Amino acid sequence: MKLAIAGKGGVGKTTISAQLIRRLIDRGCRVLAVDADPDVSLAVNLGMTTEEAASVKPLADMEDLVKDRMGDGAFYSINPDVDDILPDYTIEEGHLRLLKMGGIKGGGTACYCRENSFLNAVMNSVLFSDEDTVVLDMGAGIEHLTRGTTEGVDLLLVVTEPSRTSLESAAVILDLAEQIGIPDRKVVLNKARGQRELEIARKMLPEGSLLTALPYDEGIWEWSIVGDGGKPELGEDTDKAYESLVDYVLGLDAI
Repeated sequence: MKLAIAGKGGVGKTTISAQLIRRLIDRGCRVLAVDADPDVSLAVNLGMTTEEAASVKPLADMEDLVKDRMGDGAFYSINPDVDDILPDYTIEEGHLRLLKMGGIKGGGTACYCRENSFLNAVMNSVLFSDEDTVVLDMGAGIEHLTRGTTEGVDLLLVVTEPSRTSLESAAVILDLAEQIGIPDRKVVLNKARGQRELEIARKMLPEGSLLTALPYDEGIWEWSIVGDGGKPELGEDTDKAYESLVDYVLGLDAI
């Protein structure tokens, strides 16, 4: 199972990614977790302290590694050998392996073609690896996914808040994901407070795309303020919603 999680910035992608990873491991899965979001840290949400997470350098920032695989001249390889990246640059703990990849770079005056080509090659290696379960925590879009990699993605979960702008962003990501051929595309409504928000989400999203709603949870909010390591204490309704989400993911894997 190769699962990618995307959405507008700040909607809770990383929190949801971490919860899914923990629960998949609890159910006996070996999980390769890929942190492809440059703004937040999957490692912290998986239980590392801020200091521990900061010590893990993203692949995108390893200049010597990028030069070694891509070349250091005016020309660079478009098909670099990165198959040994996973065993050499992942942190392993029990049934969890964590790869901090970093985000696609852009903006400014520098050209990041070399670095981005390197990251795309790593993404291909991850998606076509023999890993049983891969969870990709992506940035605010789907820049890491192209037509060349979608054959390896089984499910894209688009996370959204109940706000209009977030729902509109989710609809755009769903459309892009369909265009590049991701076979299963679902929406997770996060921080939902009531039936009215569910009804609005169903009206604004493509029919049948809303998979589940995760309620606003004070435990997650409190942990986001004071937590440094460990995990949030979830309410009963939130826990049940996450378990149903894991059931869906594992059900796809069994097909």
